[in-house]
Amino acid sequence: MEAVLELREVSKQYPTHRAVDGVSLSIERGTLYGLLGPSGCGKTTTLRLVAGFDSPTTGDILLNGASLIPLKPYQRNVNTVFQSYALFPHMTVRANIEFGLKQRPKAIPDIDARVQRVVDLVQLTGKESRMPAELSGGEKQRVALARSLVLEPEVLLLDEPLSALDPNLRKQVRAELKDLQRRTGITFVIVTHDQEEALSMCDQIAVMHKGKVEQIGCPEDIYLHPGTRFVAEFLGTMNWYNGIGIRPESTRVSHNGDFRVKAIVESSVFLGHCIQVHTRTADGVTLIAEIPRTKTHFSPGDAVGVSWNETDEIEVN
Repeated sequence: MEAVLELREVSKQYPTHRAVDGVSLSIERGTLYGLLGPSGCGKTTTLRLVAGFDSPTTGDILLNGASLIPLKPYQRNVNTVFQSYALFPHMTVRANIEFGLKQRPKAIPDIDARVQRVVDLVQLTGKESRMPAELSGGEKQRVALARSLVLEPEVLLLDEPLSALDPNLRKQVRAELKDLQRRTGITFVIVTHDQEEALSMCDQIAVMHKGKVEQIGCPEDIYLHPGTRFVAEFLGTMNWYNGIGIRPESTRVSHNGDFRVKAIVESSVFLGHCIQVHTRTADGVTLIAEIPRTKTHFSPGDAVGVSWNETDEIEVN
């Protein structure tokens, strides 16, 4: 597939620090691409550079092969959905959505029909006359999406778009957002610090750390084959034993039978979908196992054996 958006050795230097350090990305058309990392890793700054709200110190950013650097934000065929949604509180849903269209220098025909298509697409039909204060968090997010989608951008940039939603609503909207991207075919670039969000939604993920890209790959690849210790730990809990990493869901614990190492149970935590058993080996290494809910109980002080398959071992740099 062809790249719609490219970053070539992009850096952003501020007086006190380098927020983005030599980032290169090639984002394929029609994909949902994630920039994942902790606060301060440079992911939001990268998004702002693409949008044109900041300028890179070095490097180039290309849309369909043409540099965006000389262009103002409003001249770039990209749009941004902000974390706060940034809706106009004094405007109705419809007025918010059509605002950008009416600001275009050239008149756009059939604005009403175009707005209605997007309203239907984001499932806001019948709520066009409501004010933002009358909407739920999920509905506000849909209005923000519709306001950008109606402009038909080449790339839609989303900065932590689900962070203001409660956990249950976040899962629902996450599925809706992924479905929306598939149906529109627009390239989405989403910034998030939520590992589950990135793994469940994105086609490709760039994991960022201290302004650099640590690893790029599909969700399954970076989770099962992390390239660095940072990536392994940021994408989920890891057990480390003699230089080998093992995910808790691949770790077994038992009162008897074959095992790799002896340990003592420190705690057993019920998580709903599984039981998480925390153990400690004689040499002080903590090993966590996530096991199915069974009648087997593990109590603090129990002597147990901890094991795993060789195929589940992860070696990183």
